[in-house]
Amino acid sequence: MFVVFEGGEGAGKSTVAGMVAASLRDEGHGVLLTREPGGTAAGEQIRAVLRQPLTPWAETFAFLAARAQLVDEVIQPALAQGIIVLCDRFEASTFAYQGYARGLDLRALEAANATATEGLHPALTAWLDIEPAAGLARKHGEEDAIATGREELAFHERVRAGYRAQFTAAQPDTWIRVDATLPPGEVAASVLAAIRSRRSAVR
Repeated sequence: MFVVFEGGEGAGKSTVAGMVAASLRDEGHGVLLTREPGGTAAGEQIRAVLRQPLTPWAETFAFLAARAQLVDEVIQPALAQGIIVLCDRFEASTFAYQGYARGLDLRALEAANATATEGLHPALTAWLDIEPAAGLARKHGEEDAIATGREELAFHERVRAGYRAQFTAAQPDTWIRVDATLPPGEVAASVLAAIRSRRSAVR
């Protein structure tokens, strides 16, 4: 099963993903926890490039290059072995950040993303939703932030609107929205419940 954690800056995706991974491992499941951009040697190098400002399409192609490598090198092999893959960000980030916030054409982004992922989509996307101002306050002073994380508040408001639009348009049971202002343990519990429900539905 392929599960993705999405959300704006400061939503707590990495923390919650780690908690979910630990719980699933305690239950005896094989779990791979990864992130993007990153998760591979090439992806981590691309992450460093993304700390500097790029044109919208250059930024997009950098993200997609990292994603293509991650899918081929890490995600698909793990899924083929029956491992549960948890990923901090995936395709929904591209549509929220580069589409809705940067203003790039959504159809062009969809085609480029489909090529990079070879058509792979998450079985479940957990959207950790938080007011952008509150999320940015959590991230204040972070030194590792890539360029998108340093944009103005209005940009992050558009990102949140992009996530909301995707959530509204999603097929039933493929997305959940969780209030990211709740304690991390409660957020993780909601995601775990959705994973268990989704796994039961596809058996």
